[in-house]
Parts: sequence; C-alpha cells; structure tokens
Amino acid sequence: MRRRRSSLPEKYGKWAVVAGASEGLGAAFARQLAERGMNLVLVARRGPLLAELAGQLTDEHSVEVRCVVADLAESEFAGTLRDVVADVDLGILIYNAAYTPMGPFLEIPDSEITQAVNVNMYGPMRAVRALAPAMCANRRGAVVLMSSLSGLQGTPHISVYAASKAFNINLAESLWWELRSHGIDVVACCAGAMPTPGYRTNFGKKVPGMLSPQEAARRTLDGLGKGPRLVPGLVNRLGAQVMGRLVSRRAAVRLIGRNTSDMT
Repeated sequence: MRRRRSSLPEKYGKWAVVAGASEGLGAAFARQLAERGMNLVLVARRGPLLAELAGQLTDEHSVEVRCVVADLAESEFAGTLRDVVADVDLGILIYNAAYTPMGPFLEIPDSEITQAVNVNMYGPMRAVRALAPAMCANRRGAVVLMSSLSGLQGTPHISVYAASKAFNINLAESLWWELRSHGIDVVACCAGAMPTPGYRTNFGKKVPGMLSPQEAARRTLDGLGKGPRLVPGLVNRLGAQVMGRLVSRRAAVRLIGRNTSDMT
C-alpha cells in the first residue's frame, strides 16, 4: 500500500512567509502555497499589490493572509516579521526579493550596489535569523532562498546581481547542513529566466527552457527536502550541467557576456 504523501502544512507548519510577494515569482509562490492549504504572510513594498493578491487568495482558497508592507533593504523588516508570525505555526520561509543593477560594473551608481547588497544578501540573512529559531524550536520547517543560474558563474552586465546570487547558493548550502539536525529543509533555487514583470522590463527576450513563474514555484515546492540546490526545469538543468562541467569557466563567461551585452 502506497504511503500517503504529507501535505506542506502537515510536514512543515500551517503558515508560510513569502518575501518579495507582490508580483511575478513571489506571487506565484503565494498562489501555490495557498492552493496547498498554507496560510500566508506576504511581504513587499507595494501595499496595493499585496492587498489585491491577498484578497484573491482568501476568496479562492479560504486561507488566512497577512500583509506586511516593508522595504527589504532596511534592517527593521526582520523584527517586524518576527512580531507578525509570533502567534502562528510558521512552517516555510521563501525569500524571493531581489534587486538587479544593470550595466557595466564601473558605471553602476554606488546607491544601486548598496541596494542590491541590502536586498539580495543582507535581506535573506536577516529573514533567516529572525524566523528560523521558531522553526528550530518546533523541530520542523523549510527555507527557500531564491538564487539564479546567473549565480553559477560570472555574468557580465549584471555582475552585482550574479555575485549576490552566488552568495545565496553558498548561504543556503551551508544552512542546509547546519539546520538539518533541527528538522529544517533548506534549498537554494537556481531558477532560469522566466517571463516575470521584472524580466520583461529588464531583458524582454525569450530564452530556451523558460518556465512560467507558476511552474517554477510548483517545481521548487515539490523539490523541498531533496537537497541543498535545485534547478527547476529540464532544459535549465541540462544547461547548468553543460556550463558547469563540459565548458570551461572562461568559455562560459564569454558566451554569457555576449548574450547579456545585447540586453543592457
């Protein structure tokens, strides 16, 4: 007799936090989690978008949704989040927020580099340090840190973003080992390009293997507990294998640089 697969609320807890949830992949994660019976804390700067999404999820899935309007570049958001979830059975943290400075590194304003470091690097560390202790106390939970295929090697013209995503891979892999004895599953999701509003604004062109945000979110949640690094989509996994093992680092960066130079 086949053993019934545990639902996310049963396995991890009844509530999930999605940081960077107002649109695109973050909103897709929120929808997937709501479909699976998770109550939600949605975090982003744009309150009206959060409120609209919260209303839809409540109506469609009868889940409870709390909205936190916060700038993830500011350190105060972590304390706010800790207070918001203090009375709930927190099971999952998804840190999806990211800032992407575009163009040659030497031409990027210092303010944009600082913004990227605060959102893409300090942000996930602050979120984990604020929320993971409660998960550890409950002996269950999951953390998803969104990375990118760009984090697997240097990516010219979005160098700060790529470097920050490499940071998230290493952070997630380290936490996967440190927190596993506390019952916490941690994964770095190295997603490929997908047609989110941000991608369409910054890049626009389609690439092979492009998944929808909804499909990328679904595959990521299905992959929880299977290891510290996940690449959603067969074409993306094959591409990561080729670029990581069959092509020299020098050739990989050169190839990517030729493609990204046309996007900036």
